[in-house]
Amino acid sequence: MTAEAVIVEMTPPSLPDRVFPPPQGFAAEDLDHIPDLPAHTELIDGSLVFASPQASFHMLVISLLENELRRAAPGDLRVRREMSVILDKDQRPEPDLCVISATAVESGRQTFYHARDVLLVIEVVSPESRTRDRRRKPELYAEAGIRHFWLVENDSGKPDVHVFELDPVTRSYVPTGVHHDRLKLTVPFDVDIDLTEIDRM
Repeated sequence: MTAEAVIVEMTPPSLPDRVFPPPQGFAAEDLDHIPDLPAHTELIDGSLVFASPQASFHMLVISLLENELRRAAPGDLRVRREMSVILDKDQRPEPDLCVISATAVESGRQTFYHARDVLLVIEVVSPESRTRDRRRKPELYAEAGIRHFWLVENDSGKPDVHVFELDPVTRSYVPTGVHHDRLKLTVPFDVDIDLTEIDRM
């Protein structure tokens, strides 16, 4: 009795063409025309980046900061949650929050803003996007000339807000402070946020 080798040919599951960038990479405008993209898809360095499910901490921090910033923002500014920002032809990230000029608001069907209209971007670090949130995105925001950047970490179970300002000479961010229980600043405008409020949300 002889044993014959059985060869099973495995066919990999097919992936939609949209996940493969063209040779030159996707362009920022492509995000509005690629069908069936998942919500909150970003474009980083010409490639699509898909969002993972959001953790409770992430959602609570965004809600807390959004509410407080809306209360504090001057009348010529607007606070936007999870809206993409075109930084360059192949860069269209979606910060967790941004503060924009009121003049940048065009209509309810608007899907992005331009870097020139953004005063502040905020990223809440997620486990699956640590490198992008801590390194690549700040580099891109700084190169695009966005003057203020906040990075929110969760090292203590509570929000730790790292605040940065743009050095216009080097086009990079300079740290100006780390805030744990209270975020009190005078730039880009006066804010005074009780970060421990997250425990009561």
